Parts: sequence; structure tokens; C-alpha cells
Amino acid sequence: MKYNNYFLCLVFLVVALPALYAQQPIGTTWKPLNNITDWSVANAHSHNDYQQSSPFTAAYAAQFGSIEADIFLYKDSLYVGHELKDIGLHRTLGTFYLQPLASQIQQHGGYPYADTTRTLQLLIDIKTTAIPTLQLLIKQLQNFKAITHCTHLNIVITGNRPPVNTWASYPDFIYFDGNVADTYPASLLPKIAMLSASLEDFTTWNGKGRLNTVDSSKLARVIQTAHNQGKKIRFWAAPDFINAWLQLMHMGIDWINTDHIPELALFMNRLKQDYYQQAKQQPIYTPTYAVDGKPGKVKNVILLIGDGMALPQLYTGYVANHAQLNVFALKNIGLSKTSSLDNFITDSAPGASAFATGEKSKNRSIGVDGTGRALPLLPEILHHNNIVTGLISSGDITDATPAAFYAHNIERDSSVAIYRNLKQSPIKFLLGAGNEHLENIAILKEKNRPLLSGDILHELTPAFTIANTIDSFNPNAGTRMIVVDKQAGLSMQEGRGNWLQIAFEKGLASLSASGNGFFLMTESAQIDYGGHANNIGYVAEEMLDFDQLVGKALAFADSNNETLVIVTADHETGGLTLVDGDYSTGRIGGHFATSDHTALPVMVFAYGPGAQNFSGVYENTALFGKILAAFGIKQ
Repeated sequence: MKYNNYFLCLVFLVVALPALYAQQPIGTTWKPLNNITDWSVANAHSHNDYQQSSPFTAAYAAQFGSIEADIFLYKDSLYVGHELKDIGLHRTLGTFYLQPLASQIQQHGGYPYADTTRTLQLLIDIKTTAIPTLQLLIKQLQNFKAITHCTHLNIVITGNRPPVNTWASYPDFIYFDGNVADTYPASLLPKIAMLSASLEDFTTWNGKGRLNTVDSSKLARVIQTAHNQGKKIRFWAAPDFINAWLQLMHMGIDWINTDHIPELALFMNRLKQDYYQQAKQQPIYTPTYAVDGKPGKVKNVILLIGDGMALPQLYTGYVANHAQLNVFALKNIGLSKTSSLDNFITDSAPGASAFATGEKSKNRSIGVDGTGRALPLLPEILHHNNIVTGLISSGDITDATPAAFYAHNIERDSSVAIYRNLKQSPIKFLLGAGNEHLENIAILKEKNRPLLSGDILHELTPAFTIANTIDSFNPNAGTRMIVVDKQAGLSMQEGRGNWLQIAFEKGLASLSASGNGFFLMTESAQIDYGGHANNIGYVAEEMLDFDQLVGKALAFADSNNETLVIVTADHETGGLTLVDGDYSTGRIGGHFATSDHTALPVMVFAYGPGAQNFSGVYENTALFGKILAAFGIKQ
């Protein structure tokens, strides 16, 4: 009786064959992926999904493109499990997969996901005899019209499969997983959703580093063969961690197997944030080294601070700029330890205060010691020696780094109080962006209206000219200047452009006019923002903008041979690790460990007379004394 039923079923299917090709497998018009950021969770395959603590649910919630279930036919029921001993009465295919899948499709109006552009593949690996198991599977599926009529869903059969010459006779909602080593007639290709094999058939690679040339060539041929047939390819028994996923994607493998659903989902979802490619190489300045490392004091010091910048950020810029970076031309290199007085991991306030005061302070404190006592600031000391100071930032002018050179406060967020500290500061100019209190400062001044309930504007206007664009800064005017420019607060991705370079060049012209020597601190504030955002493209573009500034500083130093250039940072942000890259294309891929600061030491680069004094490993506070010594000022 069972045989007769099966025979009648086959006859019916063969008669209906012309209609079966009305539905093509998802991906018939699919094209191979080219760029690493083209992959997404749509290419993620939950291997042996039934072994997860939440079968179907976890992979579905992560919006995986493919979910796998092994099935056993046992006493007229289909159970999920890797081996027969794994099955239990509650572990049925219907309960674990078909019922929840049908429910989701119904909720989403006939689509597997709420996002109707997403597709889903349910890979069913038959562990028992192929024909009777598949026959019962089809019978069960026909009870779920939502599944069988879903055009964005493929039911794909793998494992034990019926003879290839019968595949075309199965219903149009059933597709098959082909073997990469087999050749199939063109007429059968519409019933094949993908091609699969064990990776161990081609290589013993453990997922670390890259494949050797021989194995890589073998795999490339196999992958190309599959792609030439318009089919996606999957390898099981593949290593399952970040480097392995990356290398498999670089090879062009379409389905990435995993037993680690949350980890792969996070990795895939972050690809666009974790990868960046700089198409055009930006120019590099070649230093003369005429007086680099020569003894003697200097007339000018340029301190360039890349907020949040350690070696990973520097190397991100280096790779993105096709293996070139201005700062890497510098030969005198040191390492600065960044911990604050009260914390292993510093924030920017004590980080910059260490440079400005030569003492450790507590997190969130600016220009004060551990007791809150105001400390002499570098610009104040320099002023007594007829050396003028200018400050520039591509961030808020009252934020921690610029504020550390003119303010004293135990709380870095007290922006109005910090701004008022400018009354006592000898600095010649402060250029940057504002915050909610300060960004309209010039506009309000023009309307003769106070910024707040107090008279903060009137307190400062006798000493400073206040403007709201960098174009208003005339370096030859001879007046002290505060510029609060919204443009400065934009990221490079938002269109800040060359604001920092313009401000730097104007700042140099203004300070040079004094004739007595100068100190210019310029901060690239938003390398830090990119680290907090865990966005490597943000980091890369800010890093490259900062490096252009380095090139301008080196050129200025070479023009007079009496300027010392120092390039450093207050701390590292993001715990960035570089996991992929290509020097020739400017592609860089990273992975962030945190959205906050880390305790990584930071680089100190120096160029010009006395640059050799900045080599070695030392506390960040040492920079203060080294700068004074460069000017020939005793502490």
C-alpha cells in the first residue's frame, strides 16, 4: 500500500512537471559578492541549529539567511537531532521549526521576515533513508501553506537525498543541495539551490592565518565552478571564528557556517562600520631632517594631539592611505603611559592636563592636582618667558583637551565655568567648535544679548574678539581671538573639509607675527569620537585629516629650522584591533573591544631640534618638562 501511494504520487508529480518550474530557487539572479562589506547576516548559516539552546529562535532573531536542521524518521514522525540517540518526543521538526516559521510568515504577510527584502533558506539534512523521510516531510509541509507558498523561502534537502534523476519530480517548494564534485545537467539546475562540500576535503587549514597557495588555488577553482553555474557555495567542517570567517569571505564563499550565532551576527552586522577603504591616496610631505635631533633649544613648539589615537589608529590611517603616513616619517619615537592619578584608564581631562601641568590628576579634573588645587599651566609659564600660545581643536573649545591648557576645574563638564577661565588665560587665540552653551556665541554677541542669564560674553569681550567662522580670524589683526565655528564640530564624514588645516595655517601666521617664539597646541578631537562610535571609517578619515596637519607642521618646521614638532595622544579609544587590510587598495578592517577608553600606551613622535629627547618610555607627565626644556626653560 505504501509503495502504491508513493508510485501514484510520483506519477502526479511527473504529470505536473511543467508547472513545477514556475517557482525558481531564491538566488536565480544572484551574483557573487565582491566586497567584504557585501556580506551580511543574509549570508550566515546556522549549522546544526537544533543544537542551539533556542533552536530556530536564536538564528531567526539574528535574521540569518539560512538555518539547518537534521531530521530522523522514527515511527512515522520526524525528529530533529544529530544522531538517533539525540531525539526525544518533544524534539519534532514541526514543533521546533515548521510551526514557528509558518507563524512568522503569516505575521509578515507571506514573507519570512518583517523586512520583505530578506530571504530565508531552511536546510533540512536527512539522516535516515531518503525517499520515505522526504515523502513524510513533503506531507507535513503541505499542512503549512504559508511555508509552501512563500516565494522568499527555500526548503533545501541535503544529507541523504533521493536519486538525482528524481529531483525534478518533487514539488516546486522542494530544492536540493548539490555536491560540488558532481556535474549536473542544465535542465536540473533550477532544482539545485546551492552546492556544498566539506572544507576538510580540500585543506587541513585550521582557520588561523591564510591558506597555503596550493589549497587556495584548489578552493578557488571549486568556488568559481559553482559561481559559473549561478550557484551559491557552502563548506561545512570549516573553522568558526573571526579570522576564519574573514578568509572564507575573501575566497568568495557565500554561506558562512557557524555554531556561534550571536558572535557571527555581531561580526556581520558590523562589517560596514568595521571596514573602510580609501580610494585615493592623499599626498605626503618629505621632511628634510636638516636639524632633526640636533642639540639646542628651539624658538617654537607645535604640539599635535590626536585624541584617542594609539598605534592601531595610526596604522588604520597608514593602511587606508595605501601604506603612507606623514607621521611615520619621524625617526624619534617614544611611548607615553596614560593612566590618571586615580584610574588605570584615563579620560581626556587628566590626559591633557598631564601635558599642560606635568602632574597626574584625577579623572574628570582639568588643570588641578589630586586635591583640586590649581596648577600652573604650560601657557602661563611660557607667557612669563614672552612665548605666546594658541589653541585649536576640531571639537568643543571647552572640552577637556583644549581646556586643559587654559582652565582649572575639578569637573570637565562645567563648560561655562571653564569658558570663564579664559579671563585669566594669556593665550592669544582659541579656535574650535562650541556646545549647547557656546555654539551661537558670536550670533548672540552681535545681537547684544547675553548667552545665559549671566554676563559671560561681556566678561570676555574686552579681552577677546569673538567670531563664529574661521574666515573671521585675521592672523594679522593683532587682537586676541575666540572662534566658535559649527563647521569645526562636524566630522570629516559630515563635511568638515579642511577646516583644521585652515585654522592651523592661520594660527601659525598669527603666532609667528609675535617674533618671540610660540607654542601651538592643535587637537584632532574626533579620532576619539570614531573610537567611541566603534566606526573604523570615522577613525580612518579623522586620522588622515590629522596626518595632513602633521605634514603642514613638518613643512613649517623645515622652513625655519627652529621649530620642534611633537605628535602624540592623550589615550586610546575603542580597543581597536586590526584584523584585515590591503595596502594596495587602502582597505582596512578592524574590531573594537570597547566603546570607551583603554589603558594602551600612546606613541610620541618628535621632529626638529631636541627631538631625540622624546624617545624612550615614560609617564605622560614627562612631556611637560620636555617641552619646557626644549624652550630652554628650567622647571
